[in-house]
Amino acid sequence: MHIPVLKKEVLEFLDPQPNENFIDCTINGGGHANAILEKNRPEGKVLGIELDRELYRRLNLRKTERLILVNNSYLNLKEIVKKFKFGPVKGILFDLGMSSWHLEESGRGFTFQKYEPLDMRYNTSQELTAEKVLNNYPPREIEKIIRIYGEERFSKRIAKKIVKNRPIKTTFDLIKIIKQAVPQNQKIHPATRTFQALRIAVNQELDSLERALPQTEDILVPGGRLVIISFHSLEDKIVKNFFKKSNLKILTKKPIIPSEQEINQNLHSRSSKLRAGIKQ
Repeated sequence: MHIPVLKKEVLEFLDPQPNENFIDCTINGGGHANAILEKNRPEGKVLGIELDRELYRRLNLRKTERLILVNNSYLNLKEIVKKFKFGPVKGILFDLGMSSWHLEESGRGFTFQKYEPLDMRYNTSQELTAEKVLNNYPPREIEKIIRIYGEERFSKRIAKKIVKNRPIKTTFDLIKIIKQAVPQNQKIHPATRTFQALRIAVNQELDSLERALPQTEDILVPGGRLVIISFHSLEDKIVKNFFKKSNLKILTKKPIIPSEQEINQNLHSRSSKLRAGIKQ
């Protein structure tokens, strides 16, 4: 079941008013978009963007002329806005968290808790998969991916084991290799950081985010708001640096984090951080 993270705080900082238009760059299950549509009625619209074709096809949202759904990447944000002649835009939301559908139903190897092929693509029309990275990339490149994107201190040991044990086909193949390379007395599952690193590399998540954020300043009207929810330190660093360099007035001196009550109700929210700004 999809539960939108920090929904109350998103509404607080986006502050949707009647007849205003908003963009949800990562519509996912539609929880945030639905909440915005409740606030910006009767004529306000939401442009919802979803990269994953299968998830886009499965979106089960109440049909309304006020919701425009697009199967595309937020990397192309300005092009999408221009194509649909969408505006004026009073607010833009990025929720950078993974969909529960990807973990529980996609069958693409996003989680180390299931026996699945090592795919990890959001956009299944692209060629690069996690399996291709693991079996074809040189050890130095694999080590770099795991070290930088996973912030894994045992990256060199893991990379050596990966190359030694090729070919690697499934999530359980990879977990077995990682457990041979990493001490078992850690607070988190030993495969957590490597799986994160591969997902980021396959989908070019950080590069896409860095290229998308500057587009928001050109799209927002004066007084328009930008809200971003990140889920790990690499994303949050990009968001924080963007706000510092942008012409937006920062509304969150420190990132907003979920309450204990929300974490208890939705464990997925525990690492989320919300930052917001307003166009002068």
